[in-house]
Amino acid sequence: VLILFCDACQKIFLQVPSHLQADTLVGKVNLKECLQSQSLASAIQSSDPDFRIQEDGSIFATRDLVLSSERKSFAIFISDSQTQKNKGVEVELVVRKKLLEKRQTKQQPKSLRRSKRRWAPIPCSLMENSLGPFPQHVQQVQSDSAQNYTIFYSISGPGVDKEPFNLFYIDKDTGDIFCTRSIDREQYAEFPLYAYATTVDGYAPEYPLPLLFKVEDDNDNAPYFENKVTLFSVPENCRSGTSVGQVTAIDLDEPDTLHTRLKFKILQQIPDHPKHFNIHPDTGVITTATPLLDREKCDTYKLVMEVRDMGGQPFGLFNTGTITISLEDENDNSPYFTKSSYIAEVEENRVDVEILRMTVHDQDLPNTPHSKAVYTILQGNENGQFKISTDPNTNEAVLCVVKALNFEVNRQIVLQIGVLNEAQFSKAANSQTPTMCTTTVTVKVKDSDEGPECQPPVKVIQSKDSLPAGQELLGYKAMDPETRSSEGLRYKKIKDEDNWFEIDESTGNLKTVKMLDRESKFVKNDQYNISVVAMDADGRSCTGTLVVRLEDYNDHAPQIEKEVTICQHSKDFAILEPVDSDGPDNGPPFQFFLDNSASRLWTIESKDGKTAILRQRQNLDYNYYDVPIQIKDRHGLAAKHMLSVRVCDCTTPSDCKMNVIDEKNVKLPNVILGKWAILAMVLGILFTCFCVTAKKTVKKCFPEDVAQQNLIVSNTEGPGEEVMEANIRLPTQTSNICDTSMSVGTLGGQGIKTQQNFEMVKGCGHQTLESVKGVTDTGRYAYTDWHSFTQPRLGEKVYLCGQDEEHKRSEDYVRSYNYEGKGSVAGSVGCCSDRQEEEGLEFLDHLEPKFRTLAKTCVK
Repeated sequence: VLILFCDACQKIFLQVPSHLQADTLVGKVNLKECLQSQSLASAIQSSDPDFRIQEDGSIFATRDLVLSSERKSFAIFISDSQTQKNKGVEVELVVRKKLLEKRQTKQQPKSLRRSKRRWAPIPCSLMENSLGPFPQHVQQVQSDSAQNYTIFYSISGPGVDKEPFNLFYIDKDTGDIFCTRSIDREQYAEFPLYAYATTVDGYAPEYPLPLLFKVEDDNDNAPYFENKVTLFSVPENCRSGTSVGQVTAIDLDEPDTLHTRLKFKILQQIPDHPKHFNIHPDTGVITTATPLLDREKCDTYKLVMEVRDMGGQPFGLFNTGTITISLEDENDNSPYFTKSSYIAEVEENRVDVEILRMTVHDQDLPNTPHSKAVYTILQGNENGQFKISTDPNTNEAVLCVVKALNFEVNRQIVLQIGVLNEAQFSKAANSQTPTMCTTTVTVKVKDSDEGPECQPPVKVIQSKDSLPAGQELLGYKAMDPETRSSEGLRYKKIKDEDNWFEIDESTGNLKTVKMLDRESKFVKNDQYNISVVAMDADGRSCTGTLVVRLEDYNDHAPQIEKEVTICQHSKDFAILEPVDSDGPDNGPPFQFFLDNSASRLWTIESKDGKTAILRQRQNLDYNYYDVPIQIKDRHGLAAKHMLSVRVCDCTTPSDCKMNVIDEKNVKLPNVILGKWAILAMVLGILFTCFCVTAKKTVKKCFPEDVAQQNLIVSNTEGPGEEVMEANIRLPTQTSNICDTSMSVGTLGGQGIKTQQNFEMVKGCGHQTLESVKGVTDTGRYAYTDWHSFTQPRLGEKVYLCGQDEEHKRSEDYVRSYNYEGKGSVAGSVGCCSDRQEEEGLEFLDHLEPKFRTLAKTCVK
């Protein structure tokens, strides 16, 4: 329900230009006064989507509009949540030129009319923190339309009907604007207002006038440092003028004025001597004043800073703050040993034992790469018997023996050791030239009673391949380091994988117990390994390895696989790949020869000296063939092989199935029926016929002997796929089909011959399939001929059999056959039968011998 209140507000007239831009203020409607509501509802809508209504009644254009007509009207709807009713105000927009001409009360000659000027605001500003008195006059707006009409003035915007409320008000009669209290510029820098001039009846002769009141700044905010805690760092020994960091301050007063022009100053440096830092007064950038910053003397400085506005003048507002500057460590101090020389002792033959620790001092920052030591053995470790490392916890040098020392060879070793830091030495201008600190370590070797030595640990001896048993070879010899001889040592074999040798306990020599074979699986890369242990009288021992390198001997003939397969569909040859267990010097190239008995059927040719191609001279029957082949290696060592070649009807050898053997022990191919052959047999078994009995007295004319002695020829199994273009073989004996209908189709296959001809009868006419096709001397017909002959006749028969003499629906009609019963040897033969359910399918038990053989094959 749309209810209009107040006669004066039933229609509001607003003067607008002919072109309105998007988001332009069109006018304002006092919704509270017009709709007589204390509080506006939440839903304010416009009937015209080209205009948007705000809660204060301001009307804005939503897009660029060109008003072609003189008037345009729309309605403002407000949904009242209390009364659940809709209230509305109609607004009519009038193009300004036409409306002014209509409302001219005093008609003057066109030459005497005064040109209309736009009512423009006088530039105005307000002083921040003004002391009054209030209300304070700000500005006055007037409209030229006041000469002709009674004009009321109003304003809207921030400070009036928006935050801060009631800061400004206007005298509606005079247009004087007043300010009611002081203003904080940091909170409200300016006030964009709109002034309106309207007549008594709500007509707006003027556009809404935008007013901008700017608040002039007062220096009422002192600057302050942005960060309460400021930390900077700078490397020690840096050059003069190096930037340390920049301090920043904030002043809330108006930017780019004297009130926010800040100056920085260092009030105090802690420690204050000598002066190390400067600050730029305008930017606040702190730089170093000298290159003498030394972290080892003082690692932290504090600066008390001041920031002042008004360009740093004494009457400006200011604040102070403290910043901390820490010095970053540089590697400007070399490490040095606490002693100039060291002495250490170690027993001979000791390995992986720590013999000495050395301490260094470094003034740089601990636990950093500038103070962590790196030790190097400069001299005395040419044999790699020592290793020096750094203890990560104590930074000490740890000297260890990694190779056994021999007292008999060297009783004392002198090492020179140097130390540096992990980080490179600083190249600062005031840094000293880096030098490596060195020290001397004297290592004394203590004598001890030693066991036998197995030097070298691995010994290689040569032997011929196929060396017979009982032959002696030179064994492994150990030595007593004290006497430099092998006397008194005993030897024992601890590893001999194939048990080829026995060892002499006194001399360590070997003796073969079986023939040596280079082709043995225990021989790797022509080498056979034996591990020997040598012991002295006190039980001390050492272990050595004896490697027997076997020289290859041509004692193995080439070998091939015993059976290959030739697939006729892919290729008519087989590739032979012999394998020779001997080495490359006694292997290929190979020579291939065929026996005379095999040459009439086969040919063989060498391909690359390593393989050969066995090819048929002509296409052979699918069968197994024995082919005698002789293969020789490069030195003439030969072997004869009886190769079994399987010629098969396949594409790949894995598809070949030849495992049937006849009575003469000849391998025959296994006959396998394909899936299409099996499908053809199954379709031959299945047949379909329709039988509908109209009355019990109707004569059944289906011949008994046909179903019992022959397969019924059919072309469909009921619902299912059609057999396309299949050949049909028909019986030759004529039979009449009276008041029954049969579905006749095809039996795929060529092995079944029939001697009866099925003749189709329609009414009194006697038309056969031969007369349709025009051929009488053959029993084979195409599927299209058979379909065109039987389809219309079977449809007519089914229709006639479905009705009785009174053209009523028969009680017996064609039904879907669901259950076939038990006892049928042939299994399922279709979805329906031409006989009654009580007669069954006994005639399938009396099939011809050929069909029974076929059925057994399919079941298998």
